[in-house]
Amino acid sequence: MTLTLPEAAAPGTVTQLPLGRAINTALRAAMTEDPKVILLGEDIGRLGGVFRVTDGLQREFGEERVLDTPLAESAIIGTAIGLALRGFRPVAEIQFDGFVFPGYDQIVTQLAKLHQRSAGTITLPVVVRIPYGGGIGAVEHHSESPEALFAHVAGVRVMAPATPGDAHWMLRQAIRGADPVIFFEPKRRYYETGPVDPAGPDVGPYSARVVRRGRDVTVAAYGPMVRTCLEAAEVAGPAGIDLEVLDLRSISPLDFDTVADSVGRTGRLVVAHEAPVFFGAGAEIAARITERCFHRLQAPVLRVGGFHTPYPPARLEHGYLPDADRVLDAVERALAY
Repeated sequence: MTLTLPEAAAPGTVTQLPLGRAINTALRAAMTEDPKVILLGEDIGRLGGVFRVTDGLQREFGEERVLDTPLAESAIIGTAIGLALRGFRPVAEIQFDGFVFPGYDQIVTQLAKLHQRSAGTITLPVVVRIPYGGGIGAVEHHSESPEALFAHVAGVRVMAPATPGDAHWMLRQAIRGADPVIFFEPKRRYYETGPVDPAGPDVGPYSARVVRRGRDVTVAAYGPMVRTCLEAAEVAGPAGIDLEVLDLRSISPLDFDTVADSVGRTGRLVVAHEAPVFFGAGAEIAARITERCFHRLQAPVLRVGGFHTPYPPARLEHGYLPDADRVLDAVERALAY
């Protein structure tokens, strides 16, 4: 499973990297730039992580900067908070999305609150990396999409890149920042390749991006669903339906201005995510855009996502995860109004 590091590219050239390797190079760059950056998590050192995203970093930077921790997520987050209080910039890895909940209390009651509790005198530049989402045929607690739980909490930022280029640069920006960041990595996209531009992104880390221009319906997504929505747009094109696809990139804060601008052109919005539709991120987007664009909307904002059930066994996940067909069904319903 080890990802092969490509040959070093010449300065200023765009490099094609798998998303997992793009994150690896971002961590390496951050650790090279700042000796206060420390990685910690289960099996991230000698093994290089379950998905080999941290492969080679312990050999390069040593065991004092790439720490293999006990299987105790609360201790990982608590240790990261303590390191940040002493001036370090810890990057904590939670091995799988469903494992984060033992550390949820530390994130919600400490990491998210200490800056305000100290009247701004304390900053906690902690990044919590979480591989998330389904599509890998995993067992229970390995395919969750808990982003809405964190986006509801004031005091932490929530990022969800969809491409190798964004994964690389958004992570570097998160590590450099002063605020706690929950960094959701779409695990089923780890081995998909895309460009990483050495010049950096053309938009800020919390800005949405139009990845496909269209005229009929805006489809907004983040993380693993961006590719699914682009696939839906390719299918819709020959049928005469022109979809505009937005990559939201950040969930908290969320760039409502870009979404509203797009809806102003198309008059319709479909929001897609893997997480259950019920009380999901799409609900907040639907409410905000309905308030802001009420007189420009030609149809209700529709949502596509998982069902309000526990994540199913691997053999059934194909029926649970939203696919291009379900996105297109919502598009057709939006156009029918």
